[in-house]
Amino acid sequence: MVRLLRDAGIGAEVASPGELALARAAGVAPERTVLDSPAKTPAELREALALGIAVNADNPQELARIDALMRSAPSRSPLGLRVNPQVGGGSIEALSTATATSKFGVALRDDGAREWVIRAYAERPWLTRLHAHTGSQGVPLSRMTDGVAAAYALAEEINRRIGRPQVDTVDIGGGLPVNFASEATTPTYAQYARMLKETVPGLFDGRYGLVTEFGRSLLAKHGTVVARVEYAKSAGGRPVAVTHAGVQVATRTVYAPGSWPLRIAAYDGTGRPKEGPAVVQDVAGPACFAGDLLAEGRELPLLEQGGLRGGAGHGRLLLRPPLRLQLPRPAGRPRLRPGRRGGRGLRDRPPAAAARRDRGRVGRGARGRADRAPRGLTGEWATAGRGGRAGTGK
Repeated sequence: MVRLLRDAGIGAEVASPGELALARAAGVAPERTVLDSPAKTPAELREALALGIAVNADNPQELARIDALMRSAPSRSPLGLRVNPQVGGGSIEALSTATATSKFGVALRDDGAREWVIRAYAERPWLTRLHAHTGSQGVPLSRMTDGVAAAYALAEEINRRIGRPQVDTVDIGGGLPVNFASEATTPTYAQYARMLKETVPGLFDGRYGLVTEFGRSLLAKHGTVVARVEYAKSAGGRPVAVTHAGVQVATRTVYAPGSWPLRIAAYDGTGRPKEGPAVVQDVAGPACFAGDLLAEGRELPLLEQGGLRGGAGHGRLLLRPPLRLQLPRPAGRPRLRPGRRGGRGLRDRPPAAAARRDRGRVGRGARGRADRAPRGLTGEWATAGRGGRAGTGK
């Protein structure tokens, strides 16, 4: 799939080692790749700079790490800084990245922050990009445009204050909302582009390169998950169809159904659309908790055992196991294997031995072997689990 997008001329915005590896395996050129993440490790930064991949630093501490890497081995990577324009959020707080207290970027309206940003560019001629992303689902076009306008105004001020056109590219992020309720595309890219041209005409006069990071709006509806109805039952007078697609493929829908609704269709066992009167019913997944529901109280032709149900709109963020490419492997995670005597099934080292092993790895990482530490964990770290406790790795 990524190769198809590459062949269409689309680059890749990545936020983890897994996503970067996927982009590289698909042949996406380094010059068409951007690394964004609020928690980049030294190893990730080092790899990106060695490959010539664009990097947007998220905060002053990350910029200090890049300073050290640039002193030791100058890079051809386009480098920039992410700022939070603090223009406000949308209807889904969790996806609004330009609120006053968002975890992303340098909070531009905080005391002294704007002057720090301008000074950072003045002191680093290799900082040539500026990045802002206001949010995604639930953020109206007007709010997104406000965020881009704030970034453009800052780029203009930086170039004016330091007396040269140093910022030559503005990365406006992505975030175009998606209408999941139907096949209609609304809002459209044309609407967004028109609003941007009306509000920020200077962004299109040829002085700035423009980077976008559209993801969900490109791929959100390009997929359908079909699951067999394993059982059809009733509870409290309401039919319940138990299927094999639930929280593991539609995590956001299960936990926030109002914000991430999915269209459900009913099919018979041969794959033909079911007909018949609409019946109020639940569509459940296989996970062992009551909330694993892709639809609750939905009116559909009655789903029956052996039949199929399809979920339209299973595109980006739904067709792969959630977070697998984004999060590092936690320290001390046990591997499930058959027990030696058919017993507990966990036959790795005892917890104390595993803790000593992982502390030793972190210790070796502190002496210059960071690649031996549990992935993503250096310096202070903690594990969580039944009976677990936080540690420092010392």
